[in-house]
Amino acid sequence: MTSPLATLAHAMPDVLEQLGRIWTIIPDARLVGGAVRDLLRGQAVADIDLACAAPPDVVMAKLKAAGVKVVPTGLAHGTVTAVIDRRPFEITTLRRDEETDGRHATVAWTQDWREDAARRDFTINAMSCDSAGVVHDYFGGQADLAAGRVRFVGDARLRITEDALRILRFFRFQARYGRAEPDPQAINAITALAGLIGRLSVERIWSELRRILTGPEVVRTLQQMHDCGVLAHVLPEGCAIARLERLLACGAPHDEAVLLLAALLAGDGREVARRLKLSRAEGGALARTRGMPVPCPGLDGAATLRLLADHAPRDLIWRAWLRQADVLGHPDTAWDALRHQLAHTQPPVFPLNGGDVMNAGCPPGAAVGQVLGQVRHWWLENGCAPDHAACIARLRAVLAEGGVRAT
Repeated sequence: MTSPLATLAHAMPDVLEQLGRIWTIIPDARLVGGAVRDLLRGQAVADIDLACAAPPDVVMAKLKAAGVKVVPTGLAHGTVTAVIDRRPFEITTLRRDEETDGRHATVAWTQDWREDAARRDFTINAMSCDSAGVVHDYFGGQADLAAGRVRFVGDARLRITEDALRILRFFRFQARYGRAEPDPQAINAITALAGLIGRLSVERIWSELRRILTGPEVVRTLQQMHDCGVLAHVLPEGCAIARLERLLACGAPHDEAVLLLAALLAGDGREVARRLKLSRAEGGALARTRGMPVPCPGLDGAATLRLLADHAPRDLIWRAWLRQADVLGHPDTAWDALRHQLAHTQPPVFPLNGGDVMNAGCPPGAAVGQVLGQVRHWWLENGCAPDHAACIARLRAVLAEGGVRAT
């Protein structure tokens, strides 16, 4: 495997230089966690986390004395953030768990690197790398990473009872790093403890589920979660894994978590959005995937404009993906052409507003909206083609005919 510091020197030399400054201030600090894992695989990383034996107040004092900006981002958990050239580096004091309720841990500082590594979730996340480039691996993480194995550190049941989110994290990491069948000890522990997911906040559940949905091997991963009884706790409203598989087989985008969730759900999307506390934007998008109308191949230009006058292109495109999954389940050029047409047609804008209606002689009040709606209905029927002048002429005709009438 590639040395972590060799990867940094090749792909991120500026980061290595910044780390060198930290190491002159805190010589015993080590890279930890995901940074070590991915650097060993020769991958550049977005976040660089470090650990050290000194308590956080000492770390802060040393950094400040050396002129480094430092932010107390998580003192209760021993974390401070050093900012060098606007790049943040989290530095956390070595810890051990004193008490945990399956969601939150009370920690104490330690100077034992193995003890700190033992509280981490998986062997591939429990490695550390010092300033000389030496990888400290207490639980066989390098061998597991090379073999494509995802294993809990120590006893899987204990790791899960410490934090039930590790159940979902296991499947996410198995999908990304696992090349072998899932670890039997992990699967047995997860199956026995799947009910602990009920202790988690729905925000944490959705955060992990979103990553699973947009990650690799999503169908296989969800099936594994189903077989272990996990998916029933994550989405008790019901799931349709086969529908999601058909959607992906059609060529749907892999990075649209809400679209993938819409395909997966067998229950009411609005209820799921409320329960998982999706953002307003996500919840609205999920609800609209089940809306009408659903565009299908064969739309002419006027019909396309009428749809785009009342519906956002993305909503229509997502409905088309879901419909294709339901009726075909495989790629099709006609459906591709439909989505291209929806994506590249400029949505029309009705050229009138309430001011135009009142300027034409309609008194303020409910009649303004009714007359405007009547003219807009005519505009839609004519393929959204009439311009402002034509709509004004139609408005005057409507008012001359007596104003409001049923459309």
